[in-house]
Amino acid sequence: MVSNHVIGVLLALASAFVWGSGDFGGGLATRRANQFQVLALAAFSGIGLLVVLALARGEAMPSPMSALWAGSAGLAGALGLAGLYQALSLGQAANVAPTAAVVSVTLPVLYGAVTEGWPGAVRVVGFALAVAGIWLVSKTSGESDHVARRAFVLALLAGVGFGGFFILIALVEPGLVFTPLIVARSATLGLAVVLLLLRRVPLPSLGTSPTALAAGVLDAGGNILYLLAKQFTRLDVAVVLASLYPVSTVLLAWLLLKQKVAGWQWLGAGLCLLAIVLISLP
Repeated sequence: MVSNHVIGVLLALASAFVWGSGDFGGGLATRRANQFQVLALAAFSGIGLLVVLALARGEAMPSPMSALWAGSAGLAGALGLAGLYQALSLGQAANVAPTAAVVSVTLPVLYGAVTEGWPGAVRVVGFALAVAGIWLVSKTSGESDHVARRAFVLALLAGVGFGGFFILIALVEPGLVFTPLIVARSATLGLAVVLLLLRRVPLPSLGTSPTALAAGVLDAGGNILYLLAKQFTRLDVAVVLASLYPVSTVLLAWLLLKQKVAGWQWLGAGLCLLAIVLISLP
C-alpha cells in the first residue's frame, strides 16, 4: 500500500512539472505582450478552470478565515511576480531568479520546522541539495557578477511573496482545493488589473495571447497539485519538491527552443534528482 508521504511526494513533483510548463508558456507570452497583461490573462483562465472543477465536484465555498488565507496567498503570489518582473527588467536575470527561488523555498521550510518540527537529518540534506540545485538550474550567464542593490531587494521581495503564497495557501481548511484557489486567483487578477491601470496599459482581450491563457491553466493546475500534496505530506516536503519547477522550465526551453543549457545547470538538475531521492525516503 502506498503511504500518504509517497502520494504527497508524487503530487508535489507533478506540481513542479506543471508549474514549470506554465512558466515556460508565460515566458513565451511575455515576448509579445506586456508582462502584467500576461499575468491578468493567466489569472483569468486559471479562474475559469477552477470554477469548472469546483462546480463538477460540488465543492463548498471556504470559511471566512480560509478565504482570508487564500486571498492573502493570491496577493502574495501576485506581488512576488510583480517584484520578479521588475527585477528582471533591470537586466540582472543571472542573480534575480535564483535569489527569489531560494528565498521562496527557505521561508516555508523554516515555517515548517517551527510548526511541524525539524525533519530527519537525511531529509535536511535533501532540502539543502534541492536549494543548491534550484540555484544552479535558475542561474543564467551573460549578466554582471554584481547585483544592483535595487534588483537584489526586489528579488528578495519576490522570494518573500512566493514563499508567502506557499505558506498562506496551505493554511486553508483541509478537504477544500478548488474554491480557495478561486479566491486566491481572483485576488491575483484584481492586483494585475490595478497594476495595468496604474501603468496606463490597456486591459488585454482574450485574443491578445492564447499562450498566456494556456499558461494560466497550467499554473492553476500546479496550484491544485501543490495543495493536494500538502494534504498528504509535510509542508516543507511539498514546498521543496514543488519548487523544483525551474528544472522543467529549463528542460522545455532546451527541447523545444533549442536553448543552450550550461554545465552548471545540468549539475543543478542532478542535485535536484538526488534531493528527490533523499526527501522521498520515509
